[in-house]
Amino acid sequence: MNSKKERFGKGSKRRAVTAGAALTLLIVGGAAAGLAAQGSAIVVEGERQVATTQSKFYCNNKALNPAERARHKQLGEKLNAQRKESVETEKGYEFQYSPADVSLAELAEWVGAESKCCPFFDFHIDVEREGKLLCLRLTGEEGIKAFIRAEFGVEKMR
Repeated sequence: MNSKKERFGKGSKRRAVTAGAALTLLIVGGAAAGLAAQGSAIVVEGERQVATTQSKFYCNNKALNPAERARHKQLGEKLNAQRKESVETEKGYEFQYSPADVSLAELAEWVGAESKCCPFFDFHIDVEREGKLLCLRLTGEEGIKAFIRAEFGVEKMR
């Protein structure tokens, strides 16, 4: 009976180690595939793995103090809710608003704060159609469209 317990115990430990190794390979392999899909790399330093993201678009969360961040969030929610149309342009997107719903001052305030935390954007504000249309164009370097779609909930044009 002891020999069965010993064999069973040893087999369980071996299976646990094998299962643990398989799980580790699965997690690392999945993480590597996910990072590769995001344009990232995994750097191996000895036995330790470090994941690094190679994106040039990242927001500086410390650029705004808590009160500024709260106001910026409030304005951002209003702009997303009041957006009449999103138009894909050659270098980014244009968001269109009615001046009855969003003021030029609110749009300018949002741009001022956004430019602090996301300096990689180029911002363009236009007043068109004899003051009946406000437009905000966000442009930037190659790859900016995908970032805008993700951050501002814009569906890709087909």
